[in-house]
Amino acid sequence: MTGVSLRLDGKVALITGGSRGIGAEAVRLFVEAGARVVFSYRQAREQALALMAECGGPAQCVAVAQELNCAADGRALVGAAVKAFGRLDALVANHGIWPPEEMPIELMTEEQWRRTLGVNLDSVFGLVQAAVTQMELQGPPATEVDGLRGHIVLISSTAGQRGEANHADYAVTKGALISLTKSLSSELAPRGIRVNCVAPGWVATEMSAAALDDPELGPRIREGIPVGRAATAREIAGPVLFLCTPLAGFISGEVLNVNGGAVLVG
Repeated sequence: MTGVSLRLDGKVALITGGSRGIGAEAVRLFVEAGARVVFSYRQAREQALALMAECGGPAQCVAVAQELNCAADGRALVGAAVKAFGRLDALVANHGIWPPEEMPIELMTEEQWRRTLGVNLDSVFGLVQAAVTQMELQGPPATEVDGLRGHIVLISSTAGQRGEANHADYAVTKGALISLTKSLSSELAPRGIRVNCVAPGWVATEMSAAALDDPELGPRIREGIPVGRAATAREIAGPVLFLCTPLAGFISGEVLNVNGGAVLVG
């Protein structure tokens, strides 16, 4: 008797923001599941190259330096992924920025607003456009019997569901990704592309370390999480992997909360 296996043999995945945190753990898990993976990074070159080597080198895993500030950047990255491995079966839009300084709406500059929307939303538009075009062009893999062409997973946040005071720019983009997930599900499910969303809460990564380690703020954050702690990056990457496997073939338009129950008590 064999156990249940989350396998992606023969598949190609593109994971944005893959050099650190949730993205890096997703890269590792997808490679462990048998996929070939292209991931993007912006500045963390040494970490990206180390992760690429750890995950089998260029025959299995390719790191691409790519800014993601606009739709054109997203389209360019999909092109690089297809150039690397010849097809695309899964897109995980994991990248994003969270300006750490609290900024009341009346003081927020238009420059900050536009930059956050550009990185967190406009580039995702370009990624999805190009990914859908490629998935439909190549048709379903030979291993698929139900015409499934691919999976798209967008990474939102609890902030996209309940807002975040003094971080309106970030919350707006994450809320928009939830709406985009639902819109794309209705549009693309009949065409063999499953679109879903993972909404993490607090995750122990480099980006959140300052807040989680703060002697005053850290305990308050943990008090607001029924599980009592922040997630590990792997605890977010696991559900992302699941949503890109055949076991999730009948899931479409779902917002999967992976936040220790925090979204229910905030």
